[in-house]
Amino acid sequence: MDSFDYIIVGAGSAGCVLANRLSADPTVKVCLIEAGKKDTSLMVKMPAGVGGLIKQANDYNWGFFTEPQQHMENRRLYWPRGKGWGGSSSINGMVYIRGHAGDYDLWGQMGLKGWSFADVLPYFRKSESYEGGANDFHGGSGPLNVTESPLSGPIYQAFIDAGREAGYPVTEDFNGASQEGFGRYQRTIFKGGRWSASFAYLRPIENQRPNLKIISTGVVTRVVIEKGKAVGVEVAEGKGRLARQIRADREVILSAGAVQSPQILQLSGVGDPEVLKRHGIETKVKSTGVGRNLQDHLDVTVIHDMPVPLSAYSLQKGIKKLGVGLQYLYNQTGPGADNFLQAGAFLSSRPGLSMPDIQLHLVNAIMMDHGNAGP
Repeated sequence: MDSFDYIIVGAGSAGCVLANRLSADPTVKVCLIEAGKKDTSLMVKMPAGVGGLIKQANDYNWGFFTEPQQHMENRRLYWPRGKGWGGSSSINGMVYIRGHAGDYDLWGQMGLKGWSFADVLPYFRKSESYEGGANDFHGGSGPLNVTESPLSGPIYQAFIDAGREAGYPVTEDFNGASQEGFGRYQRTIFKGGRWSASFAYLRPIENQRPNLKIISTGVVTRVVIEKGKAVGVEVAEGKGRLARQIRADREVILSAGAVQSPQILQLSGVGDPEVLKRHGIETKVKSTGVGRNLQDHLDVTVIHDMPVPLSAYSLQKGIKKLGVGLQYLYNQTGPGADNFLQAGAFLSSRPGLSMPDIQLHLVNAIMMDHGNAGP
C-alpha cells in the first residue's frame, strides 16, 4: 500500500499551490490526486477557448446543475465547475479579481484570525507577478502572471465612458485601493495563453521533484478514518475504476472545491447523521453544517444587438474562425488570445451599503442563457 506524508485531494486552484509548497521540502512525500485529466488541451491554453469549455460538461468541466431552487421558480441552474489540472482556473473567464477588502475584514471581526485584508494581502502579493510591477497592492515576482486588459476595440472604452457619464466612479485598479466603479479588468493571460493555477504552480515542478506523485483521473470516494483520525483515502483510478487505499502519515487535505469537498466528507461519514443514515453511511463525525449554507453568485444575461459587427460572434464561423485558429497556432496572437471580457464594474444596488453588491461584466460575445433551460 502506498504511503505519503501528505495527501492532497483535488488539483484545483488550492491544490496546485499546496502541492508546490509542501513538496518544496524534499524530506516529505506528497501525493496529489485529481479526478480529471492533465490540462493539455489547446482549448484550455487558448483564452478564446473559454466559450467551449464553460458552456457544457466536458473533460475539463463537471457541468453540474443545482437542485431545484425554491425562490427561482424551482429551476435547476447550470453550475460549471473545473475538472482537471488547475480546476476552475482552467475553465474560468481569466478575470483576476480578489474579494473586497471589506469582506476579509468582516471575517476578521467575526473572530477568524489571520483572515483580515491586512493579513491576506501579503499572500496575494507573494503569489502575483503583475505586469505593472510591485506596489502596495500587487506583487512583481510571484508565479501567477497578471496582465492588464488592452481594451482592444471601441466597445470596452465606450462602456467605461458610459459609466462615468452616468455618474459612477471609474477605478484604475479593481485590485487596488478602491474596487467600486467602472474600469478595465486585469487578467490571468500571459504571452497569449491562459495562466491557470496549474501553469503557475504545478507545471513548473512536474517531474522535477521525486517526492511529489501526481495521480490524474483518480476519483477519491472517501477519506479513511480510524479512531477519529484521517489516515488515508480510497481512490478509484482509470477506466475500470478499481478502488485502492493510499495512506497519509501526517495529513489528508481536501481541496476538491466548494461542491465536492463536502461531498467527500459526507461519503466518509462526516456530516449530519440524519442525512448520512438516509444514504446508508455510518456516521464517523457528527457535523451538521457539512453540505449546507453554500451561497454562490448568480449571472443574469442581458444581450444587446449592435448595429456594427464589433463582437466576437462574427469570428465564430467559416473562414474567419479558421483564420483565428491558424493565427493563434502560429504565434499565439489575435482573437484567439483574447477572453473577450476586458471591462466591468462593481456597483451598489442601493445607497448606504458599505461595499458593492453587484458586478457587471461586459462580454463582447453572445452568451448562452442556461438559466431558462435546465438540464
